Amino acid sequence: MVDNTQILKGILEGCILKLIDDSPVYGYELALKLQEYHLDVSEGSIYPVLLRLQKKKLISGKMKKSASGPNRKYYYLTEEGKKYLEEFELSWKNIKKSVDGLMDGGIDNED
Repeated sequence: MVDNTQILKGILEGCILKLIDDSPVYGYELALKLQEYHLDVSEGSIYPVLLRLQKKKLISGKMKKSASGPNRKYYYLTEEGKKYLEEFELSWKNIKKSVDGLMDGGIDNED
Protein backbone atom coordinates (compact mmCIF):
# COMPACT_ATOMS: atom_id res chain seq x y z
CA MET A 1 0.00 0.00 0.00
CA VAL A 2 1.23 3.50 -0.84
CA ASP A 3 2.15 5.64 2.15
CA ASN A 4 0.31 8.91 1.50
CA THR A 5 2.08 10.44 4.49
CA GLN A 6 5.38 10.57 2.61
CA ILE A 7 3.76 12.11 -0.48
CA LEU A 8 1.94 14.70 1.64
CA LYS A 9 5.08 15.55 3.59
CA GLY A 10 6.66 16.99 0.47
CA ILE A 11 3.75 19.27 -0.36
CA LEU A 12 2.50 20.16 3.12
CA GLU A 13 4.36 23.49 3.31
CA GLY A 14 2.72 24.69 0.10
CA CYS A 15 -0.73 23.55 1.25
CA ILE A 16 -0.31 25.31 4.59
CA LEU A 17 0.89 28.51 2.92
CA LYS A 18 -2.14 28.46 0.61
CA LEU A 19 -4.56 28.10 3.51
CA ILE A 20 -2.83 30.90 5.44
CA ASP A 21 -2.95 33.07 2.31
CA ASP A 22 -6.70 32.52 2.07
CA SER A 23 -7.15 33.80 5.65
CA PRO A 24 -5.06 33.95 8.83
CA VAL A 25 -5.48 30.78 10.90
CA TYR A 26 -4.26 29.22 14.14
CA GLY A 27 -2.76 25.73 14.34
CA TYR A 28 -5.78 23.63 15.29
CA GLU A 29 -7.96 25.48 12.77
CA LEU A 30 -5.34 24.71 10.14
CA ALA A 31 -5.58 20.98 10.92
CA LEU A 32 -9.37 21.16 10.51
CA LYS A 33 -9.09 22.99 7.19
CA LEU A 34 -6.62 20.40 5.86
CA GLN A 35 -9.07 17.66 6.90
CA GLU A 36 -11.81 19.40 4.89
CA TYR A 37 -9.65 18.64 1.84
CA HIS A 38 -9.16 15.04 3.02
CA LEU A 39 -5.55 15.76 3.96
CA ASP A 40 -5.30 13.98 7.29
CA VAL A 41 -2.48 15.70 9.10
CA SER A 42 -2.25 15.60 12.87
CA GLU A 43 -1.98 18.80 14.83
CA GLY A 44 1.37 17.54 16.12
CA SER A 45 2.69 17.39 12.55
CA ILE A 46 1.56 20.90 11.70
CA TYR A 47 3.39 22.82 14.42
CA PRO A 48 6.91 21.79 13.32
CA VAL A 49 6.02 22.91 9.78
CA LEU A 50 4.72 26.24 11.10
CA LEU A 51 7.93 26.72 13.08
CA ARG A 52 10.02 25.93 10.00
CA LEU A 53 7.99 28.38 7.89
CA GLN A 54 8.50 31.08 10.53
CA LYS A 55 12.26 30.46 10.60
CA LYS A 56 12.30 30.83 6.82
CA LYS A 57 10.36 34.12 7.30
CA LEU A 58 7.54 32.88 5.06
CA ILE A 59 4.93 33.40 7.78
CA SER A 60 4.60 35.45 10.94
CA GLY A 61 2.56 34.76 14.03
CA LYS A 62 0.49 37.09 16.17
CA MET A 63 -1.24 36.25 19.44
CA LYS A 64 -4.92 37.18 19.58
CA LYS A 65 -7.56 36.85 22.25
CA SER A 66 -10.02 34.01 21.90
CA ALA A 67 -13.66 34.19 22.91
CA SER A 68 -13.55 30.54 23.92
CA GLY A 69 -10.36 29.91 25.85
CA PRO A 70 -6.73 30.96 25.87
CA ASN A 71 -5.10 33.31 23.38
CA ARG A 72 -4.36 31.81 19.99
CA LYS A 73 -1.44 32.38 17.67
CA TYR A 74 -2.69 33.33 14.22
CA TYR A 75 -0.38 32.93 11.25
CA TYR A 76 -0.03 35.37 8.36
CA LEU A 77 1.89 35.19 5.09
CA THR A 78 4.85 37.55 4.74
CA GLU A 79 5.84 39.10 1.43
CA GLU A 80 8.52 36.40 1.14
CA GLY A 81 5.81 33.82 1.84
CA LYS A 82 3.63 35.17 -0.96
CA LYS A 83 6.52 34.93 -3.42
CA TYR A 84 7.35 31.41 -2.22
CA LEU A 85 3.69 30.38 -2.59
CA GLU A 86 3.62 31.66 -6.18
CA GLU A 87 6.75 29.64 -6.96
CA PHE A 88 5.30 26.58 -5.23
CA GLU A 89 2.06 26.81 -7.21
CA LEU A 90 3.97 27.00 -10.49
CA SER A 91 6.21 24.08 -9.53
CA TRP A 92 3.19 22.05 -8.39
CA LYS A 93 1.34 22.64 -11.66
CA ASN A 94 4.39 21.54 -13.65
CA ILE A 95 4.93 18.42 -11.54
CA LYS A 96 1.22 17.57 -11.60
CA LYS A 97 1.09 17.92 -15.39
CA SER A 98 4.14 15.68 -15.78
CA VAL A 99 2.89 13.00 -13.41
CA ASP A 100 -0.63 13.11 -14.88
CA GLY A 101 0.88 12.66 -18.36
CA LEU A 102 2.96 9.74 -17.19
CA MET A 103 0.07 8.07 -15.39
CA ASP A 104 -2.24 8.63 -18.36
CA GLY A 105 0.23 6.88 -20.64
CA GLY A 106 1.71 9.66 -22.70
CA ILE A 107 3.26 13.11 -22.67
CA ASP A 108 1.00 14.47 -25.41
CA ASN A 109 -2.09 14.61 -23.17
CA GLU A 110 -3.25 18.21 -22.74
CA ASP A 111 -5.80 18.83 -19.99
